[in-house]
Amino acid sequence: MPCHSRQLRRAPWKALFNQHISKMESPEFVLSTLAPAPAPQSSSTPFIPRARFCIFRGFWTELPENQHNHAERNPQVYESDLPTFTTDVRMEKVSQIFGTSQTQGSGGGGPVEAVWWVKDTSTQWRVTGRAFIVAQDIEEDNGSSGVRTVKSEVGKRMRVVDESKEPDWSWTRELTAIFGNQSPSIQASFKGPPPGKPVTEPYDSNLQLGAKVEGLHDSIARQHFRLVIIIPDSVEQTNLSDPAKARRFRYTFDESTRANAGWRTEELWP
Repeated sequence: MPCHSRQLRRAPWKALFNQHISKMESPEFVLSTLAPAPAPQSSSTPFIPRARFCIFRGFWTELPENQHNHAERNPQVYESDLPTFTTDVRMEKVSQIFGTSQTQGSGGGGPVEAVWWVKDTSTQWRVTGRAFIVAQDIEEDNGSSGVRTVKSEVGKRMRVVDESKEPDWSWTRELTAIFGNQSPSIQASFKGPPPGKPVTEPYDSNLQLGAKVEGLHDSIARQHFRLVIIIPDSVEQTNLSDPAKARRFRYTFDESTRANAGWRTEELWP
């Protein structure tokens, strides 16, 4: 069982981050990962950066309200400072997060960087850390090292807010509720043809653009659906709203600084 924290407090940057993100029409961010460099480039540069836009889906264990989502909700047992987004297991970013050609099941831990630009506040937010993938096997009793790693690493940063209801909280229930929070078009994308493959290549005829999703447990869509949780090691807020007072604040996670919620804060020139 993962060891959930009863001592860490909310990160000092989280309230302002939420306030800023709420001003965005769509909370899009740029996610950067590392991919093995193709030969012959790999002989001198083993990795190359890959970047793409993703949608912030809220903090892990703090599912945003959605009146159209009929999935069963977990009780509010935990809080966290861990940003999440969703992806298709067939996307290249999944293998980059795993750091291997193995992409099935839960696991990962690869380095990532997520960057938001909030135009209304002239502020850039940069989150640097490690990403972990949650798949449908997250509560299977199969001894998977990936499942154990996810529960251990993510669990360390899950703050307990209601200890009495801990036995009623389920990773699988949370994963299904997050799937239910996706728009119909996003849910349908998980039943689409294989991303990045030539349209001239044969593929499973059950996969179609704009396919209808058959509920929260649609077998094809859920087979491809993945949740990604980012564990921040460093967060930077660069405020450029006033050129005469511009500042960068760097928050570094340091569990030894529990008096400051586990984070060290530095004020820097932008």
